[in-house]
Parts: sequence; C-alpha cells; structure tokens
Amino acid sequence: MHSPEKVGKSMFDSNRFQRLQQAPLWDFALTFYAQPGVEQACLVLQDSAGVDVCELLVHSWLYHYGLQVTPGALSMERKARECWQQSVTAVLRQLRRDLKPQAAESEGIAQLRKTLQQAELQAERENLQRWQHWILQTSELNQRLTNCAISKQDVAQWLQSKLFSDGLAFDQVVVSPERENVREAIAILAERLDRYERPR
Repeated sequence: MHSPEKVGKSMFDSNRFQRLQQAPLWDFALTFYAQPGVEQACLVLQDSAGVDVCELLVHSWLYHYGLQVTPGALSMERKARECWQQSVTAVLRQLRRDLKPQAAESEGIAQLRKTLQQAELQAERENLQRWQHWILQTSELNQRLTNCAISKQDVAQWLQSKLFSDGLAFDQVVVSPERENVREAIAILAERLDRYERPR
C-alpha cells in the first residue's frame, strides 16, 4: 500500500490551480473554522502540539482543491511564517490570555482584551494573506504545488504528515498524555474536510 505522501506526489493540475485562484483563503478559513468541532480541534493542536493554525488552514484549503505544497518549498516558507506568528500573533494572544483574570473585574480591561482579540485576528488574516500570495506565485519554473490524490481513509495521516515531518517529530513535539487528544483532533479535522464537496 502506498503512503499518503507518495500517492500525493503527482503532476500539477493547472485547472485546479485556476479554481484555487478564484477562492480566497480567508473565506475558506472562516467557513471551515465555523464547522462543528473544528475550532476546538484547532485549539487542541495549537496548545498541545504547537501547531500553527494558519498553516493547518492552508493545507486544508489546498486539499479542498486537490493540491498540496511540495515539502521543500513548504520548509522554506514555514520559517518566514513562523517568524510572523511568534513575533506578532503569539504576543497578542499571550497578552489577551494574561489579562483574562483582570477582565472579570474591570470593564476597561475587558474592552482592552476585545481590542487585542481583534488585533490577533487581523494578524492571523495578514499571515493567511501572505501564505496565499506565496502559493499563488507558483509557476512551471517555480512550482510549489503538486496534485493531492489522497483517499478518504488516509486524510488524517496525510494531514499529520504535513504538520509534523515524521513520526519521530510527532512523538518529540507531542508529550505522551496529549497524543491521543491530538490524534483525535486531527481525525475530526480530516472528517470535516471530507464533508466538503471538492470543486470539479
């Protein structure tokens, strides 16, 4: 049996790419994140496994259109996007969380937390827009995408392979008590992705 990664390494379909160009990543992210169980699954992966939810949404968006990022290209762009997340988004998120106890006793602090939440959301939107801009720059000379031909039973394994380089990396990043919760979260996301009807 072929692994999901090997099956997915097929030719680049320009028709799929054209459909992707007409489908903003942000719109997909809002719709997918609102699906039952997706938000909680994303938070589990973020807090228990250090997963960048923006990158997760990028993989989900591409999968929806039958595409995936090539490993080499992903590795380089991931570093740039991690820099943004750590220096901007994560800082805003931590400030918002740190102020939660005080917000219960102060209307002013509660309003400040709402402002920080809006800023955090805008930072994530900016990050997704940068991902999209990078992806849509793909070409025959600078090919960053390949077709994604993953069977439904392999989606969870495929998604895990995109978020973690291999099984060893997964075991190193996710501590033992959290592994089952993380795998369950990935399974929920895979199920929700399969509920989408892929564009023809």
